[in-house]
Amino acid sequence: MNAIDRLINKIKEMDNPTVIGLDPRYDMLPNCIKEKYGTDIKSVCDATWEYNKTVIDNVCNIIPAVKPQAAFYEALGIDGMELLRKTCSYAKQKGMIVILDAKRGDIGSTSSGYSSAYLGETKIGDKSYNLYDVDFLTVNPYFGIDGIKPFIDDCKKYDKGIFILVKTSNPSSSELQDLKLENGKTIYEVVGNLVKEWGEDLIGENGYSSVAAVVGATHPKQLRDLRQLMPNSFFLIPGYGAQRRESRRYSFRI
Repeated sequence: MNAIDRLINKIKEMDNPTVIGLDPRYDMLPNCIKEKYGTDIKSVCDATWEYNKTVIDNVCNIIPAVKPQAAFYEALGIDGMELLRKTCSYAKQKGMIVILDAKRGDIGSTSSGYSSAYLGETKIGDKSYNLYDVDFLTVNPYFGIDGIKPFIDDCKKYDKGIFILVKTSNPSSSELQDLKLENGKTIYEVVGNLVKEWGEDLIGENGYSSVAAVVGATHPKQLRDLRQLMPNSFFLIPGYGAQRRESRRYSFRI
């Protein structure tokens, strides 16, 4: 079963199209957790691990997917990356679909490295290492197919998926994404068409592709336009309900 079918079936099983973000910052951890630990990096990671584990334990039976944001873990250095690995692994053990929000993308060889780290395997000699083993990764399409193909290849090989940035939820996204080209199309429409094309070989039993899209609910007109343009694309929708610094909510849309 490919990645998008696993996600859709999990959503149907729980009758819940939401995904919970895990974007932990020390200053926003509950005091009842912080008071148990120190403020050095390792202690902060230990406190965050308790928080993440508690959240996952309490939502794994009602929410189908979890979405850690890599930046908050990278900010804590090596200990933070181990925390990210543990968080992803624990969520999968509890039956959740894991979407890593890292927005990766680069020239082909670098994208291959990113994809090996998060979707595939890191090969050293005759050994292979599955380091993070997430189900989906968010990806930046700016490099075109050269930067996207390594991720698509690993999606096919390892039954994984990607969410490609098409129309992001932040207010200033219009500065670039809404620009009109000479053919009258906006950049987000061109990207949407490319995502549809890139995902044609990964359409699952439910009629949607594992090459999916990020489309912000904060731009409802563009959301409607893209749904018409991309009928076989599954949408990860940031900005659903509320999207504030201290609380991020996301939804899926079929």
